Amino acid sequence: MKILVPVKRVVDYNVKVRVKSDGTGVDIANVKMSMNPFDEIAVEEAVRLKEKGVATEIIAVSCGDAKCQETLRTAMAIGADRGILVETTEELQPLAVAKLLKALVEKEQPQLVILGKQAIDDDANQTGQMLAALADLPQATFASKVEVSADKVSVTREVDGGLETISLSLPAVITTDLRLNEPRYVTLPNIMKAKKKQLDTVKPEDLGVDVKPRLKTLKVSEPPKRGAGIKVPDVATLVDKLKNEAKVI
Repeated sequence: MKILVPVKRVVDYNVKVRVKSDGTGVDIANVKMSMNPFDEIAVEEAVRLKEKGVATEIIAVSCGDAKCQETLRTAMAIGADRGILVETTEELQPLAVAKLLKALVEKEQPQLVILGKQAIDDDANQTGQMLAALADLPQATFASKVEVSADKVSVTREVDGGLETISLSLPAVITTDLRLNEPRYVTLPNIMKAKKKQLDTVKPEDLGVDVKPRLKTLKVSEPPKRGAGIKVPDVATLVDKLKNEAKVI
């Protein structure tokens, strides 16, 4: 079984992002970048499936500029066998990424595509669903447990009412939730081995995909600062304020 794992380079989750003074976006100059945490979970799950003998090859894919090679090397250090960089300087939106991934799915013919449910920069939660629709593949989103057997995959997914277990025919698309696994610590020997693994670079034109943005960001602004809270002497005062001042009850 061949598994395709898309990974995205985003601002590290520990970094407090700053909005540019002109409001055109987030300032990423001299900011630590890393792999999207949900994608890291996807890579870990693919590696675990390979360790169980279910998968034979894991291909990590990233779309973006040349710096995305670092993210692919991290994926290969976790356990991916090779990487593909779709290199472009265009601003990539979910639909464009889904089209690029569809072209790669047609080229590589993986039995499983595992990707994070969303990226922590735009929180779009769209790419996996769009890919499944474009490639006409069954999908399971928000997976918290994945079990592969023969030509089927059973996925336990997190929904508002609790857990739902569904069965999909392969090939399929799965998006990962936080509780699926805990990614392993990347060791130095594996980082060194990853430098020798195959990393191919293609352009969107090579895949026949137009990646020009369809949406335009009008303005990015900081969330409003929260006002200071107050202490109330008793429950009666709290209820009175909630009813007459906040008018929430």
